[in-house]
Amino acid sequence: MERMKLTSSEWNVLNRLWEESPRTVMQLSGELERTVGWARSTTITTLHRMEAKGLVRCEQVGRGKAYVPLVDRRQAEVAETRSFLDRVYQGSVGMMMSAMAQRRELSSEEITELRAILDQAEKGGGQ
Repeated sequence: MERMKLTSSEWNVLNRLWEESPRTVMQLSGELERTVGWARSTTITTLHRMEAKGLVRCEQVGRGKAYVPLVDRRQAEVAETRSFLDRVYQGSVGMMMSAMAQRRELSSEEITELRAILDQAEKGGGQ
């Protein structure tokens, strides 16, 4: 997934499929109606577009159709993060963190968590 850009609608669907799959159109449309207010037709249209893009696969399950994700969650998160950093902060994590710190948007718990992440990265373990 080099430069795949997922829309917010695609994230909505994929997040549900990453939680549990396969999922039927009825399951997805019911949940997306409750959580984001989509009509059933919106869910179906989005799924068809995602299938054409190779993001999901449709399987026949009994008399219905069920969908599974073809995109790895971690790869999508990394690609989206890189795209965001490149677009907004010229690829600089430091610029992003500086902007957040200057606006006091980091809680003390988040700062502690970031320190732990950086300590782990410095040791070569990533997260």
